[in-house]
Amino acid sequence: MVLILGPPTNPKKHTLKSNDEPQNQTTAKLTTHRCRILSPPRCPRHQKPPTADEPEPVLPHPPVDPTLKLASAVLLRQALDHHVSPNVRCLSNSVNPPAAMEQVAATMEQVKLLTSVNDQHGGVIVELSEPIDSGIFASMLRISISEWRKLGKKGVWIKLPIELCSLVEVAVKEGFWYHHAEPTYLMLVSWLPGGAHPLPPNASHRVGVGAFVMNEKREVLVVQENSGIFRGTGIWKFPTGVVEEGEDLCTAAVREVKEETAIDAEFMEILAFRQTHKAYFEKSDLFFLCMLRPISFDVQRQEAEIEAAKWMPWDEYVAQPFVQKTEFVKHISDICLAKVDGDYTGFCAIPTASSGGQMGHVYQNAQGRRR
Repeated sequence: MVLILGPPTNPKKHTLKSNDEPQNQTTAKLTTHRCRILSPPRCPRHQKPPTADEPEPVLPHPPVDPTLKLASAVLLRQALDHHVSPNVRCLSNSVNPPAAMEQVAATMEQVKLLTSVNDQHGGVIVELSEPIDSGIFASMLRISISEWRKLGKKGVWIKLPIELCSLVEVAVKEGFWYHHAEPTYLMLVSWLPGGAHPLPPNASHRVGVGAFVMNEKREVLVVQENSGIFRGTGIWKFPTGVVEEGEDLCTAAVREVKEETAIDAEFMEILAFRQTHKAYFEKSDLFFLCMLRPISFDVQRQEAEIEAAKWMPWDEYVAQPFVQKTEFVKHISDICLAKVDGDYTGFCAIPTASSGGQMGHVYQNAQGRRR
């Protein structure tokens, strides 16, 4: 069946009379189930009188391209959604337009929608995993959006694995935008109602830790970095690093000390934290100063990132111009010394479970905990 969707046309202008049919051409008369071949008029002297029993040649029904099938369904769905009766012109008088629409509607109902799951905020999440043609994906996405709108869905999230990155352009053309990216996937999102939306933004902060580790000789564990802004400056600093995904602050501090200096240590307290903005890739930054107790003492530097590592007397550390002239570093040095002298109390980690059973830590004033 062939449907032509478009504006009304002038039937007088586009109707061919029988004696106006083109010569030396074959005119196809299309019906819903078969194609009949009409031969052009013959010369009157050689024309064979037609007989009622003469069968008409029948051509096999051509295979339907799945992309065209989906596209036709999309057009009809859009027309039905907006309560518009599309102008349907059939190339055969034997086709009833309303019946044709019903048949296409039935075909449309058989079109597979994108698999999705409901989120907790009235939206849906689509997670693609299998390869799919971009044309078919575009049609499926349009039909799915239509269905989601009917169901009152609002936010739509599409998780695209990196091997399906060719589908990004298709989704963007349908109103999706980037939300965040990870090494193996890209997350796209769209707000179906349009306008301002309450969707959560991408992660806004990077979280880092610094480790204050002092032995019984009042020596502090320090390192010199061979990359970044401190490379080649000769500055001695506390071991620092970034908290990894799913990692607790206390665990991150212990790990960074072990990686950079090979020192085993035990987390004691969070002494202070600092927040800055527009730090890395325009994101905000949270830095937690942690106090650790050393368990081992043999220092071995990490060759990939550390130029040198050692135990340094506290007075020698604080005497560095970098410590004395940098307000933040001077301030946390004073906090560390106050803690060592017993004039300051930090926050210890208390293991807790959330209502969903997820384990985490509450960092509470250590002195208040002892009480």
